[in-house]
Amino acid sequence: AGDITKIDEKDIPAHDILLAGFPCQAFSLAGQRKGFDDARGTLFFDVARIAKHHQPKVIFAENVKNLVNHDRGRTFKVIKSILTDLGYTVFNKILNSKDFGVPQNRERIYIVAFRNDIAPLSFRFPKKTDDTKVIGDILEDTETSTKYYLSTVYLDSLRKHKERHEAKGNGFGYEIREHDSIAGALVCGGMGRERNLIVDKRLTDFTPVTHIKGEVNREYIRRMTPREWARLQGFPDEFKLVVADTHLYKQFGNSVTVPVIKEIAKQIKNQLEGKAVESERTGEYKQMAFVWR
Repeated sequence: AGDITKIDEKDIPAHDILLAGFPCQAFSLAGQRKGFDDARGTLFFDVARIAKHHQPKVIFAENVKNLVNHDRGRTFKVIKSILTDLGYTVFNKILNSKDFGVPQNRERIYIVAFRNDIAPLSFRFPKKTDDTKVIGDILEDTETSTKYYLSTVYLDSLRKHKERHEAKGNGFGYEIREHDSIAGALVCGGMGRERNLIVDKRLTDFTPVTHIKGEVNREYIRRMTPREWARLQGFPDEFKLVVADTHLYKQFGNSVTVPVIKEIAKQIKNQLEGKAVESERTGEYKQMAFVWR
């Protein structure tokens, strides 16, 4: 563990699959056809230098949907060009988490690059597995703490903020989700938590447990809890939440959706083993190097 930009690629153990998630950063030299050096100064450069040294069988990456349009398409073009120059055949597809057993509308681009000597002519990304889940399926089983319920003062400020934006023709603002709907994409900054508010009428004690302005609202409007965010990302309830809520919201907002990664990993494993694309749901994936955000 540590800062991957400060770790020499020679000190990283050999691995079969390189997993990577990196910020959507413009390449300063994009379009000038400098190849590998186009990525210098971005986290993708670290993905590339590790892959160049170790030549893993597969590079598996995730990014925001807009990666394909970022910097007028040049960013994605450079990424694919560098992977190709490194000796990989690149496949990519946009998948939505809501199609894989979690009620979250989260479109992400997934990149799977096979080393040329073992690359298939085509790679089949997983199909939809379950699009029936709704927010009601991931809510806490019991009454939650009042700390998740908005204060009257803050709720009033959110409403005024939304009204100002709507008057200007903007759609920005808080959003209350119905229990039979799905959540918007979890994000760790800005209004991330306020874009996925819910009404939960199970609260019986409105006494504040933190310092707030005003009172706990009587409309039962609250933020989702970190555990609910974990469930929206497909983490099992056995996954321990041991840090402060602020850190948890950031980590889950930045995380990948586990069931989507699992389904793609199964397809990669089947491809490497020469199996048919339809297979059992079990299996372990070892010898992976991680380069997350």
